[in-house]
Amino acid sequence: NLLDKNFLNSHCVGYPEFRSYLLGMSDGVPKTPEWAQKITTVEASKIKKIAQMLPKNRTMITGAWGVQRQEFGEQPHWMIVVLAAMLGQIGTPGGGFGLGYSSENGIGNPVKLFKWPSVPQFENPIDSFIPVARVSDMLLNPGNKFNFNGKTLTYPKINLVYWTGGNPFHHQMNLGKLRQAFRKPETVVVNEIWWNSLARHADIILPVASALERNDIAMGHWEQSVTPMHQAISPVGSSKTDFEIFSKLSKRLGFEQTFSGKKTEMEWLKWLWSEAEIRSKKAKFRLPTFENFWNGQGITVLSPEQDQILMEEFRKDPIKNPLKTPSGKIEIFSKNVASFNYSDCPGHPTWIEPVEWLGSKLAKKFPIHLISGQPNNRLHSQLDNGSFSRGAKIKGREAITMNPKDAKVRGIKEGELVEVFNERGRCLAGVKLSNKISEKTAFLPTGAWYDPVKAGNVKDNFCNHGNPNVLTRDVGTSQMGQGPIAHSTLVQITKLTHEPSPVGAFVHPDSIT
Repeated sequence: NLLDKNFLNSHCVGYPEFRSYLLGMSDGVPKTPEWAQKITTVEASKIKKIAQMLPKNRTMITGAWGVQRQEFGEQPHWMIVVLAAMLGQIGTPGGGFGLGYSSENGIGNPVKLFKWPSVPQFENPIDSFIPVARVSDMLLNPGNKFNFNGKTLTYPKINLVYWTGGNPFHHQMNLGKLRQAFRKPETVVVNEIWWNSLARHADIILPVASALERNDIAMGHWEQSVTPMHQAISPVGSSKTDFEIFSKLSKRLGFEQTFSGKKTEMEWLKWLWSEAEIRSKKAKFRLPTFENFWNGQGITVLSPEQDQILMEEFRKDPIKNPLKTPSGKIEIFSKNVASFNYSDCPGHPTWIEPVEWLGSKLAKKFPIHLISGQPNNRLHSQLDNGSFSRGAKIKGREAITMNPKDAKVRGIKEGELVEVFNERGRCLAGVKLSNKISEKTAFLPTGAWYDPVKAGNVKDNFCNHGNPNVLTRDVGTSQMGQGPIAHSTLVQITKLTHEPSPVGAFVHPDSIT
């Protein structure tokens, strides 16, 4: 009786269906604070206190993007929106919900949402696609069908992989499975700066110049600032910029002028700036000339505007300002999603027990819940070979954070090496102890360059360096989203009692004697 019935009736659809689930009328299980305590370990009395407090205050429910990277990860974000709708504060200053705060600079900032231009994109003649987390399944199972967002799609037969601007050996789950998958195509081509795990698993490597070896303009997606990126040094060795590489490839394929637009690198930068100037005039602000920007003015920051309130116009008039949903309103229960008949993503937010969590039977064998989030000494796997990232290693391995009580029962001390393992794989890591992490939980950052040691044995899913994705399960969040589920991972941790092999993740084969 604390919810905002008027908002639910005027701005939402499907609350009665969710209410039936919430009160246990649809499944016989009332979702009480006592029920939630068994799952979350948060005391029922505290849950009640919070529930009574929320509607008495201006409240924003917020969730990090990483919350979705678990089994059934669509459910928590959907539930965040539903809880905010029940409070009825969506579209108010400081109220409603927010997703991704702190993940990207710009989210929630009171700045002009100015969209920077990009180079023209050609139309891809191939209209089929897969969710990026399904790369291994695509390569291993061509012709198999899978569900995604209400559609049944088919994995294509891929004979050649050309990968640039990313690293699947960083973000893909179950790297042992990915290694087997990368053996299926006839050819794998990569543009790479470093001799990293992606380069090691490629047939053809085109050495590409870094950002310091080319001219460019830094324009962020949500950033309301822009800065010139002047070339600091000439490309090292035989490396070339991406633009040069693709220009030369397009020449050999007979369409160089179509690809390059008959422009040089600098001419493209000037073209981008001229497009930005046109957009800025429409947005009623002025950019400096390209010459002033490039030759000395430096970072240009767009001026702040009035505060932006998420869904403010929708709140004022949901009929004139509908959402991009089938109903135009907040869909607490979605007839569209329900029609897919997905057991792992019903028509409203639902608690679905994961296969791997501390409440499962598997926790008896693997009693530590492993979280693998962003490191604080690099971005993803970028520059893991740099001195700053390597300086945080422990005996050359990625650092895993454990609760002191969990370490004590295992006879593990800070600074020692441990083996982290489950039924899928194992890796080595160096131990950091902290009371800031919950018991029965460990944190192993993503991004340590994959070092399988026994490179010829793809079935031995082992990383000598501490990459957590030898441990994660390669299953989609659901048939709805098919995202990665890195945070639904159980492991065991034991003290390493033998001398490990040297880390070879940063060793180029030319230097091996």
